[in-house]
Order: sequence, then structure tokens, then C-alpha cells
Amino acid sequence: MLPGVSRCLVLPAALLAAVACSSAGPDRPPARDVFRGIWYGNQPSGDEYGYKYAGGFATYPQQHVPIAYYSKAAKKTFFTYGGVSASGSLLHMVSYYDHRTHELHEPVTLLDKKTGDAHDNPTLMLDDDGYVWVFSNSHGRARPAYIHRSRAPYSIDGFDLVLETNFSYSQPWFVPGRGWCFLHTRYGGGRRLYCWRSRDGRTWQKPVLLARIEKGHYQVSWRHGQKIGTAFNFHPEPVGLNARANLYYMETNDAGETWTTVDGSPVDLPLTTRHNSTLVLDTIATKELVYLKQVQFTAEGRPVILFLTSKGYRAGPENGPRRWFTIRWTGSEWIQRPVTTSDHNYDYGSLYIEPDGTWRLIAPTDPGPQPWGQGGEIVVWTSRDQGATWVRGANLTHDSPRNHGYVRHPVNADPDFYALWADGDARAESKSSLYFCRRDSKAAIRMQKP
Repeated sequence: MLPGVSRCLVLPAALLAAVACSSAGPDRPPARDVFRGIWYGNQPSGDEYGYKYAGGFATYPQQHVPIAYYSKAAKKTFFTYGGVSASGSLLHMVSYYDHRTHELHEPVTLLDKKTGDAHDNPTLMLDDDGYVWVFSNSHGRARPAYIHRSRAPYSIDGFDLVLETNFSYSQPWFVPGRGWCFLHTRYGGGRRLYCWRSRDGRTWQKPVLLARIEKGHYQVSWRHGQKIGTAFNFHPEPVGLNARANLYYMETNDAGETWTTVDGSPVDLPLTTRHNSTLVLDTIATKELVYLKQVQFTAEGRPVILFLTSKGYRAGPENGPRRWFTIRWTGSEWIQRPVTTSDHNYDYGSLYIEPDGTWRLIAPTDPGPQPWGQGGEIVVWTSRDQGATWVRGANLTHDSPRNHGYVRHPVNADPDFYALWADGDARAESKSSLYFCRRDSKAAIRMQKP
């Protein structure tokens, strides 16, 4: 662990207007990268597309949530991401954006994960007292996982190791007044979903198994007040891990002590069969794969799930179209609506449901310089009728040298630091830079040091 105390990174006004680096001049030195992300490729495919998916994966994957958190008390957005060492090893990095000064804090290296696998990327959450917690994942059981806590509230100047253990796809939620509801995956007979509870983050109860249907699951979750909702699919036998089917949803209002369906009916845990009370959408009959993106909530606390469907797991046009949908709970039924299309299963964007009722999607829905690869060019879409119709807005990136992807949503997102993501070549190993945007941005802002 490297606690590290770092200087602040000031973004000059020129950088707030465009993606491109500001040029050197008499009053401005050349820009220098300090926010460098890891590149990762999964399952070489032996064809023109290179991999099942690949790219700049500093903010990968969507099953790691949250990775950023805006604290109104500190007026800072804290975030964590996967950096890279000179040797190519995954570094767990922590930084923040200061909303008072419009400065980015130079990133702190928490630890070297000693792997190049971006599945080991970290997540981040704050507790009631403002301490910053970082959950360092392991992809399966090959390496340890860790929980760290900052030594001081609202600070990243030093961290202490709280626990060395094992978990994957961490989704740590702190519920005010109740403590931790830590959703995560454990390997063994497939990817099994668990809930781990703690009042203080140091003493943990026995993990509770939530679901183990056939070959296992992926899940995404979010918190709304005291409520936590999780959406998940499953890997059907005999196809296994490259198949993902169906859409399920359940929620808890007591930090994971009990779970219910969306209409409040108790759920009998663990879930072990395809057809159960949490089923929202059955895609086995339509032979579609379901790629989960995000859970959000309306002002009334009703869930909205963002997902994508395709015909197969391999990259390329033969498995298109990749169709984006929302499905929302009205209080009596689920209503599914189309949003747009894109060219890869692992295209990932974030949905925002704003106080005035606007739905905003920030996602790589335009093809990038590596078409049919993960990511692309980032587009803003808005809906003012709960997803019935969508209007295309700004292109935050264009004419990029590398695809942009994995646009992530900070908890309590402030308009000044609304989303963050990374770029990277989707077909061959490359450098990777990090970006963020404001809510009303017309262009992305590259994270760098002047």
C-alpha cells in the first residue's frame, strides 16, 4: 500500500472547453499526463476484431459500482479507477475533483494488484462520517481482495487496510444510519450473488447467498435513500458464461436484512430456478442475450433498468443490432421502451434521472475509430416523457484516435463533474486516457496536468 500525499491538478480554462490538450505557450507549460488508465483485452477472437472485447478499461466494468461519489459536505467528487504501472500491472488509483476550486487532485496509488486483469478494478463509497472506503476486487479466487479506509474524513492522503479477503464484482452501498450492504459475487460452481452486512465495515456478518441459478449471474445495483435495488441476469446451462439471459429485479429497504420483489412481496432466498418471483423479462424464448447496464430510480423510488440485447457474444455485424432499452416500474407493471442502437455488446453508458424529470443517457452509441469494437464516440440523449421518446444531443467526442467507453455515473452526481470514462484502442493494446464531462458539456474534458 502506498498512502501518498499529492499535489492538486488545476484545469486551465482552455481544457474545460475541449477534449484536445492545451498547447504550450509563454504562460502555460506543455500538458503532462498523470491520469493513465489500464488497457485490457478479453478472449482473443482470431478475427479482424481482435477480442471479444478490449479497450481502455480504467472505469470497467459496470458490475463494479459505485466508482465515484459526490460529497456535498466536502464539495468533492471522489473517484477510483484502474491505472497502469510502467510494467503493465494494474494500479488502484484514487483522486477527487474539488468543486470549490475546479481542480483535480493528482491521483494517489493505493496498491499494485500485480495483474493486468481489469476485472480487479476497485470500487469506492463514503460512510456517514465522510471516510473514503475502497474495495479492491479479485477476478475469481486467484488473488486476494482488499478493503481500505481513509485515515481521515474526506481525505485521500492515507489509507489503512481493514480486511484482506476474497470477493468479485463489488457493489458496496452504505445506508445512512444502518451501515453496509455489500453486494458482490463469489466464485465456486459459477458466479454466485451474495450480500454481506456490517455496521462499521470492520466486523462483518456471515455472507447471505442471494442467487445461484444454473451457471451464475451478473448484477448491477443502485441506492435510493434507504432502498437498494439490484437487477441481474443468469448464465443458462449448457452454454455457460458467454450466454446471459433473462432480467430479474429485487430490492431491500433494510440494508439487506430482507429482500422483496418490486411490488413488496417477500423473496425466498436463495433464488435457484429460472422462473421465480423476481423475473422481469424472459429472453430464453426470443434467444436474445441480455447485457445489463444500470439501475436508476425515479423521484418516487421506482426502478428503471437500462440494458442492451444482441443475438450473440462475438463482435461484428452478424450479431447486431445491439439494441438499448429501458424498462421501468410504474407501480403496477413494467414498461419496456427502446432507446437507440450501437455496435458492440460491451458498449456502456450511464442513465441519469434528474430532479426536473429529464432522463439523460451519456453513452458511446456512435461508432468510433475501431468500429464493431467496445466503445465509440460519446453521445448525449435526453427524454422528457420517461423514455417513450429520445432526442439526440451533443457529441461529447468526435474524430477520436481511440474508442471511448464505460461512461460512469457518480453517486449524487454534481453537474460540474457528471460522468467519467476512459479511451483505448478496441483491437490492439494502446495508451489510455481518462475524461470527464459537465452535465451541460458540449465536449469532453481530458484529465491531465498542465
